[in-house]
Amino acid sequence: LCSAGTPGVGKTTLGKELASRAGLSYVNVGDLAKEGELYEGFDEEYDCPILDEDRVVDELEARMSEGGVIVDYHGCDFFPERWFHIVFVLRTDNSCLYDRLHSRGYTGKKLQDNIQCEIFQTLYEEAVLSYKKEIVHQLPSNTPEDLERNLDQIMQWIEQWMKDNN
Repeated sequence: LCSAGTPGVGKTTLGKELASRAGLSYVNVGDLAKEGELYEGFDEEYDCPILDEDRVVDELEARMSEGGVIVDYHGCDFFPERWFHIVFVLRTDNSCLYDRLHSRGYTGKKLQDNIQCEIFQTLYEEAVLSYKKEIVHQLPSNTPEDLERNLDQIMQWIEQWMKDNN
């Protein structure tokens, strides 16, 4: 299961709570990369390290083949298609997203580009191009009520998938 979306949409909150409720393991790719130093340089413009996607895939391969993993990252287009039975792309209204990113210290180009990424549905489009369209779902992520509704919906999907595949 992949939880994707622009920074600040609530992927980590959703992913951790889902793992807890469903008894699945949770992987935050940003944390994994930091721990293993899985980078191939530094982006001065955005003031952040550049992810080494091949090394991330190599690092996760064994865990993913066991199944039962929730992967949390902005994009998902570089992960092998076989890894995921479902992909959720969280979406947040621009005013909410602006406030969340601003409170994280995002400014200037980094702030503007992430807002534009959300406006143009960039990560959703990437997901649809990378996986079978029927496994990619957009979920609204603006309020605590949205979070609860998303958790309930995904839990129902997980339970149905377990019935159908065990």
